[in-house]
Formats: sequence, C-alpha cells, structure tokens
Amino acid sequence: MLRNLYQGSNIYCYNSLRLTIKNVYTAAIKNVREKCGVNIAKGNIESRSKTFDKHYNIINGMLSSSGFGWDWERNKLSIDSESVWESYVEGEVDSSLERRGRREG
Repeated sequence: MLRNLYQGSNIYCYNSLRLTIKNVYTAAIKNVREKCGVNIAKGNIESRSKTFDKHYNIINGMLSSSGFGWDWERNKLSIDSESVWESYVEGEVDSSLERRGRREG
C-alpha cells in the first residue's frame, strides 16, 4: 500500500509540475503580448532561455577565472589587463578547435 501511495504521489507531483510550467508559459506569453504588443510562442521563450543559460555559463566561467571581475557600478564584466583577455581568447579558440578536431600540432 505504501508503494502505491508513493508512486501515486510521484505522478501527482509530475503532473502538477507540468501544469505549473504550462501556466508560467501562458502567463509570460500574455504579459509580453499585453505590455509589448508582440505575439510570441512557447518556443520563443524556450529559445531565449537557452541563449540566456549559454551566456550565463560563459560569464560565470570568466568570473571564476583569475583576472576577471564584476563592475557593480556599470553592471558589466571587468578585466584586469589586455593580456588577461588575450590569454582567455587564445584558450577559448584552442579548446574550440580541439572540440571540433581541427587542432594542428
């Protein structure tokens, strides 16, 4: 009996989560339509969310590296020196080439 109750609660939680997510998308679509006069769909929100996550991960990785910080007055990334930036870009290009299998060496 406990197993049936446990399995039933998982189904309820899963269905509730699906309904909650659906409600969030519906509310977001409605608000954008009302406030901006733009018709969007769930796919637009999902795509923008993926882009935001990608940018967040890049900036978060930079902030965890030495030589990068956050300028709270200007709300932007700050870099200690040009050499820090050059080193970062060089490392990103090298790792990008390695991921694609194009690195020569």
